[in-house]
Amino acid sequence: MASMAATPNTNLFIHNTHKKTSISSPNSQIKLSIRSQKEDPPAQTTPQKTRREIILRSSEIAVLGAIFQFSGTKPKYLGVQKSTGGLALCPATNNCVSTSENITDLTHYAPPWNYNPPEGRGSKKPVNKEQAMEELVQVIKSTKPDKFTPKITEKRDDYVRVEYESPILGFVDDVEFWFAPGKKSIVQYRSASRLGNFDFDVNRKRIKALREALEKKGWASEKSL
Repeated sequence: MASMAATPNTNLFIHNTHKKTSISSPNSQIKLSIRSQKEDPPAQTTPQKTRREIILRSSEIAVLGAIFQFSGTKPKYLGVQKSTGGLALCPATNNCVSTSENITDLTHYAPPWNYNPPEGRGSKKPVNKEQAMEELVQVIKSTKPDKFTPKITEKRDDYVRVEYESPILGFVDDVEFWFAPGKKSIVQYRSASRLGNFDFDVNRKRIKALREALEKKGWASEKSL
């Protein structure tokens, strides 16, 4: 018979049925612990972007917008139309609202405004067109829906055109306001994006924000002309 020498520091158990070997000793436990730490390194945390990195990335995006001219070109047909006596209609794209559209066009139509509504200050303390124009310009300058920057590019006694530029890539929307002649103190408007087919309701939300600001001054929305 073969003899087996047993060492005091090592216990060896061999399980033939599972073909596994279990070794237990103080030295082996230390080695296994060190090996486990090497195989399972601590999870690395992603460092947060610094303010400088965010500013640099924003600058890169702005440069791209300037290179590819995301601002677009001003349409030549803007202004009061001689043929219809109102502002231009919207294109077939879903990025425009206009008071000149048919009331049945739920995608593009929006009701005009009245700066002297009969049920409001029109019957109490009406304002003239010049005063209403001042109120409109003040609201345009102070209201920035979706953080678009307004820039008044044209202003006459009865007409205002504003270019709204997006904070990212510099997309430009053209917005017009026209004080229609007559006794009803009506203001027509048109808000349209220069590029793309969809605006995610940016133009309609802009008009709503301006209307709500004007309502605080006494304006109201007309149901129809």
